[in-house]
Amino acid sequence: MLNKLERALGKYAIPNLMRYLIGGYVLGYFLMLGSRITSVNFLTYMTLEPYYIIHKFQIWRIFTWIMIPETPNILFFAIMLLLYYQLGTALENAWGTFRFNAYIIGGMLATLIGAFVLYFIYGAVTGSPVAGVGGYFSMQYINLSIFLAFAVCFPDMEVLLYFIIPIKMKWMAVVYAVMIAISLVGSSWSGRVAIICSLLNFLIFYLSSRNYRRVDPREIHRKQEYKRKAAAGAGPRRDRSGAPIARHKCAVCGRTELTNPELEFRFCSKCNGNYEYCQDHLFTHKHIQ
Repeated sequence: MLNKLERALGKYAIPNLMRYLIGGYVLGYFLMLGSRITSVNFLTYMTLEPYYIIHKFQIWRIFTWIMIPETPNILFFAIMLLLYYQLGTALENAWGTFRFNAYIIGGMLATLIGAFVLYFIYGAVTGSPVAGVGGYFSMQYINLSIFLAFAVCFPDMEVLLYFIIPIKMKWMAVVYAVMIAISLVGSSWSGRVAIICSLLNFLIFYLSSRNYRRVDPREIHRKQEYKRKAAAGAGPRRDRSGAPIARHKCAVCGRTELTNPELEFRFCSKCNGNYEYCQDHLFTHKHIQ
């Protein structure tokens, strides 16, 4: 489905999307500082409140909630911007501009839908805003989904926690997953809907990137049939010495279907030539032009 969407809408993808998001955060942070000087809380006019969007025609709230900073502390705010800019840029380079756009914008759309669903369930009954709902819906968990997706793609990459402690991304992801579970248990239903909707893009990405072929009955039958034919002498092609000849070979790691039968191999349409890659390097290799 993503391949079809990319062919149809790929030209509209926004390159370097993280730069625009970072710029929005910086603007939101200055508005927050301005609230302290002018005694006018600008952030209250930026939250995602469906009641004000529908009844007061404050359409800008559909977009401005994206700009609300997660923390007022300038040091943690700067570290957050640097971290998510690096992670987001790395994911865009690995996936491509369109797929990264789909991942981020998909999380935003799911968050918007969740906010309006909550309003129509609770607020439409009373005809008034749902108290505190706007505070639940923010970019916090969408940003966290960037971190989690990076940890799934590069689990063994090490980062320096607090610039001192080396730790692998997969262990940090486990810690964040535990924190998310605690937040789900301790939050109200509004908070749970906000968390689930904001992380829905990661859930879809994670489930769609798993290899279910091992439990697919057709795949199990295929492997059994292959072993039966191989035992009967109808296995893969062989050279003069009798050694099997691989049909597929990854241009990056050199693995074949003989050394790793669980892998899938695909040709890259963006490389200049017939270069084949395994499933681990299909989206992360450097294109040959």
